Amino acid sequence: MPRALDQRYCLSCGARLGSLPALVRGRIDRTVSGATAVGAVVMESAKPQRYEGWPFVRSEFMPSPRTAAVAVIVMLGLGVALGSATNELARSAGLSTILLESPPPAEEAPAVATAAPEASSAAGEAAPAAAPAIPQEVPLVEEPLPSEPPPEVPIVEEELPAGLPEVKHVFVIVLGEGGYEETFGEASQSKYLSEELPAQGELLPDYFAVTKGQLANQIALLSGQGPTPETAADCPGYGDVLPGTESVEGQIEGNGCVYPATAKTLFGQLGEADLEWKAYVDGIEPSAEGAPDCHGDSYLTWRNPFVYFHSILDSPECAETVVALAQLNEDLKLKAEKFPALAYIPPSASDSPEELLQTLVPEIEESSAYEDGGLIAITSTQAPQEGESADSSGCCIAPDYPNTPEDESEAASTGPVKETGGGGRVGLLLLSPYVEAGTTNETYFNHYSLLVAIEELFGLERIGYGAEPALTGFDESIFNAGG
Repeated sequence: MPRALDQRYCLSCGARLGSLPALVRGRIDRTVSGATAVGAVVMESAKPQRYEGWPFVRSEFMPSPRTAAVAVIVMLGLGVALGSATNELARSAGLSTILLESPPPAEEAPAVATAAPEASSAAGEAAPAAAPAIPQEVPLVEEPLPSEPPPEVPIVEEELPAGLPEVKHVFVIVLGEGGYEETFGEASQSKYLSEELPAQGELLPDYFAVTKGQLANQIALLSGQGPTPETAADCPGYGDVLPGTESVEGQIEGNGCVYPATAKTLFGQLGEADLEWKAYVDGIEPSAEGAPDCHGDSYLTWRNPFVYFHSILDSPECAETVVALAQLNEDLKLKAEKFPALAYIPPSASDSPEELLQTLVPEIEESSAYEDGGLIAITSTQAPQEGESADSSGCCIAPDYPNTPEDESEAASTGPVKETGGGGRVGLLLLSPYVEAGTTNETYFNHYSLLVAIEELFGLERIGYGAEPALTGFDESIFNAGG
């Protein structure tokens, strides 16, 4: 059908008839090239094709007006986003995190883009490319500002409990069976023990053994362990304490003589604190190699409590720490810092302990170890348990020993002393530069108290029955002479 003279578009297909005016074509070309520069809509031009039956050329490279509008809107949105990011960066200086937010998309854009999809397809236009995504959060690593070093914390040395002097060497001399009256009192046959030595130190007359059995009392003094039927009888046999389980109170339960290596001991605590100790035992004979034999049968009796602990028996240092009494004379010649912190002297095999003390005590008092914070403690294992002077009283605490329930007493007690269940009143004599000579202290103590006193002097924790809250150690009332 022929067209009118002023007709510009086909009435059937909507195509433009004829070419655009030069002015309009130039503006469209500049718009298309600008949109391509910013990554918006790129239009691919197509070569003009001539359709039969038409006396005109149909141009297919031209964008529709709506497509051109989309390109313009994308360019404006990108400019706004870049401006917003620049402004946000300027305001975010010094912060550890910078947030870049793109402006919300224009509401008109989706409507324009979807308004005429058929027209775009009919015109052969490519779909607009999506704008590149802008990061929403960019972490910024902030270098820490230089700061001043933290102030040095002064090292505070652990102080001794109030009233305790700086004792560095403790000599524990344990005599055999003997009650207070027979050793230090009016019934004593030794003027040296009852008069001469008390005049040099401090006497504690109300000091008690804690159980029956000389071996059991020494084990209690060294470990806080209660007795077994075997140790209460001074161990006629030599077997392990079985089953050897440990109670919540730290007591090794069972019957027998040799305590497992897990049993806590005073000498074990000293070793853990890097403090030396030695036992000077009368009766040890040298072995064939010339050194004392820690496992020799000649002295495996109640007199030496150390060989009733596997922690000593199984140690390669046994022969170095459990030595003959004669070695003490040589060790006392050492400088104070070379002498052990604890020197334990168990009961002598001699029939005359007085003669032994008359030689031993002066040698200790003349040593540099005694002069440099020395303390001598002299007591007995227990009071006699038979005969006219038998005494099984106890004081301070009255534990129910789990291994010897038959020894529990039902006797009522109105004071610190219990008539049965203990090892009797034995007394304790202290010689030291820290105690006033010729004094007496009537406070109640027992073997566990001496264990606690040694532990506190060396900063060790309480073990065994020494950890009983009602048990008191030594304080300024004992150490009454200052340094």
